[in-house]
Amino acid sequence: MKTLIFKRGTFMSKVCVIGAGSAGIAACKALHEAGLAFDCFEKSDRVGGNWVFKNKNGISSIYRSLHMNTSKTKMQFSDFPMPDDYPEYPFHEQIADYCDAYVDHFGFRQSIRFSCGVVSAKRTSTGTWEVLAEDGETRTYAHLCVATGRHWHPRIPSPGYPGEFTGVQLHAHQYIDPHDPYDLVDKSILVIGFGNSALDIACELGRKEQNKRLFLSVRRGTWVVPRFFGHGKPADYNIVHPSRAVPFLQRIVPKWWSVRKRVREIEATIGRPEQFGLPKPENEFDFTKAATSQELYNRVGSGDITVKPGVSKLDGTHVLFDDGSREEVDAIIYATGYNIVFPFFDEGIVPAGEKHLSLWKRVSHPQIDNLFFVGFLQPLCAVIPVAEQQSRFIAGVVTGSIALPAAAQRTSECAEASSAVGPAGLASGPYSLHVNCSDYVRELRRTADKLSNGPVAVVGW
Repeated sequence: MKTLIFKRGTFMSKVCVIGAGSAGIAACKALHEAGLAFDCFEKSDRVGGNWVFKNKNGISSIYRSLHMNTSKTKMQFSDFPMPDDYPEYPFHEQIADYCDAYVDHFGFRQSIRFSCGVVSAKRTSTGTWEVLAEDGETRTYAHLCVATGRHWHPRIPSPGYPGEFTGVQLHAHQYIDPHDPYDLVDKSILVIGFGNSALDIACELGRKEQNKRLFLSVRRGTWVVPRFFGHGKPADYNIVHPSRAVPFLQRIVPKWWSVRKRVREIEATIGRPEQFGLPKPENEFDFTKAATSQELYNRVGSGDITVKPGVSKLDGTHVLFDDGSREEVDAIIYATGYNIVFPFFDEGIVPAGEKHLSLWKRVSHPQIDNLFFVGFLQPLCAVIPVAEQQSRFIAGVVTGSIALPAAAQRTSECAEASSAVGPAGLASGPYSLHVNCSDYVRELRRTADKLSNGPVAVVGW
């Protein structure tokens, strides 16, 4: 086994980036633009991560019909617009091609090691990182940036439902289309969950000409947002792209007014969830916690989809629900989210299988000052523009133009942020990842200015 150590001048400066999905290439571009040497390790043979259909990395997965749930102008990189001929909500192949074009446009493809994932990343006694790659070589780096994404390790309800089910069971991560990997045509199907994937899959499988019955199990009330409002504009048309966040707009347009206006638009365009037999939303409208679907209420209102409460028990070919009803189903699809997992780390660095990831400013490990994460949040916009801003912040830290506070301060601030996130009782769950794009980016920029050693020497700030 060969160990490679890279140095620039008198100090080790090379950065390791794990993953070349949309967040990973944002990190690569920021490092490249700052003149920093780096290696990016990617298990697949191309960039794009989850946007690559049937990705050869063996862990990313999207269904055949997937389109963006964020409009193209709110998803694109700030300095690389999507093509004019792309539709408002691009198809997954178009996003994958866009990622490829981004890498070639900014010229850092040579720094990405394709078909070469990371086996382990261990911190040495001197604070550097020893990274063992799938090519068998161990390389040493001064900084480690993780951009492996959070939609690849399926989460199944644990503990599982009482009883046993004798039909087909799969996670939404495995679903490709009505025939792949299982024949789901002319069946009775239960979809569990109420996120974007759950609604997309339920609407695709719920057409009467295709299946006997489609049940959608919903435990908690959530707002549903259409892709387009009555005025023909995309749902996120008035959301500011993070790269153009303006601080004083928050004072001019208070949050309560924006929330009220958006709720009225939703009610006028498609109605409220409870009008269609869905649970009433538990909290005031928040775009980050809403599900997106233009089709759901039409399917429910047409009888194609039957809404059910939570599952209480499995019984052979039947499923019992919390309201006492009982239905016979052939297949269960769990659209129940994902665990945040880092198989290349020792347990002491990041706990495995967590739904919550405690990070300082959502980007830096609270105790380890040369370990960074990109894209591990659920933004109001898409991940790409926020990952772009995070990457610029990281590049500033690596170049020395931004000085991180002490580990004790970062840890304390993480604990304070965690206790203040999400609805009561959910601060350590999925809501802890939700951010308002503009608010988050403004805070990141303020932090950069506060901690800068002179002008922040990172392009784009």
